[in-house]
Amino acid sequence: MPEKEKLRIDKYLWAIRLFKTRTLAADACKAGRVKLDGKNIKPSYEVKLGDVYQVAKGIERKVVRVVGLLENRVDAKTAVGFYEDITPVEQTQAFKSMFHAPILKRDRGTGRPTKADRREIDDLKDNFFETEEEE
Repeated sequence: MPEKEKLRIDKYLWAIRLFKTRTLAADACKAGRVKLDGKNIKPSYEVKLGDVYQVAKGIERKVVRVVGLLENRVDAKTAVGFYEDITPVEQTQAFKSMFHAPILKRDRGTGRPTKADRREIDDLKDNFFETEEEE
């Protein structure tokens, strides 16, 4: 892929596959979810090699360093070569752990939990979300 000298941030974020559409990338910039050195940037901001951007996408947070400029959207394996994901490990693990929370489910038709059942459920919930640091 030929590299360009001037490239908009919304187009870059779309090309490296952080956003599904360029419109979503532009909207994220306008809403202040894309930052450079802690400052909001506009969708028309020019991307430079070595810049580090903080991108918030829903509950997910990413920190991305620009390694190469990519004008057109390419497959995911190729796109990875044009940025470096430098998101701290704590943020990455915190995001992933949200999807491994226990799902408490009762069988249909068993009725409401008794007082003893309710206490067991509460204890299970409390113990799961405690971390080793809190104990």
